[in-house]
Amino acid sequence: MNRLCFDFSGTSVLVTGGTSGIGHAIASAFADAGALVTVTGTRASAADYEADLSPFTFRQLEMRDAAAVDALAAGLAALDVLVNNAGAVYPDRRNEWDPDAFSAALDINVEGAMRLTVRSRAALAASSMPGGASVVNVVSMAAFRSTTIVPGYSAAKAALMALTRNLAVHWAGDGIRVNAVAPGLIETRMTAPMKASPQKLAAEIGRAAIARMGTPPEVAAAVLFLSCEASAFTTGAVFAVDGGYLAR
Repeated sequence: MNRLCFDFSGTSVLVTGGTSGIGHAIASAFADAGALVTVTGTRASAADYEADLSPFTFRQLEMRDAAAVDALAAGLAALDVLVNNAGAVYPDRRNEWDPDAFSAALDINVEGAMRLTVRSRAALAASSMPGGASVVNVVSMAAFRSTTIVPGYSAAKAALMALTRNLAVHWAGDGIRVNAVAPGLIETRMTAPMKASPQKLAAEIGRAAIARMGTPPEVAAAVLFLSCEASAFTTGAVFAVDGGYLAR
């Protein structure tokens, strides 16, 4: 079996929303590669989560709390990798076609990430990691197509994709690379309800060239690649981990 191994020994990594699903897989992959990983979550402590968070430093963070985001960034002396993964659909369980819920979806999924990234600029610029510091934003296939059940989430992910490209150009001179991964249909708690509708699930899987759901570790591998020295000439890219969904 061929295995791709990464070495992030001694590097500092911050993964927002790293307590479950794709975020937890990303944080775990970095930790397994030797990184010092901090994860954020909305609950009070690491003990409030089912997942094992013992390999990480845990910080409570609500992405809509501007003061909390600023405080977290202000406490960073140096940061090698920032992964903006935190996000949610149906903020406060509201219909995203409601203008207030739409605004909340933008706040959670893009505005908080923008604030944290910009506030972390000095810490990222202080990185001595070969290839430079990296920001990796987790977007979605919802950024590429209409998603009428979650229009706020879809708009936010499209905005985060545009922000990725703008930051990549804006910060190129600072030695900070900014890229994004766009997962396809990944088997997580967020997509679990789809299994209750086999026809809908089959139709969605059928849109991809590789006819199955992806896994969180498959997304994590792309994030680690975009953060390592091997991708030093890559910035402003959106890396689709979608099983060929966009190729159809």
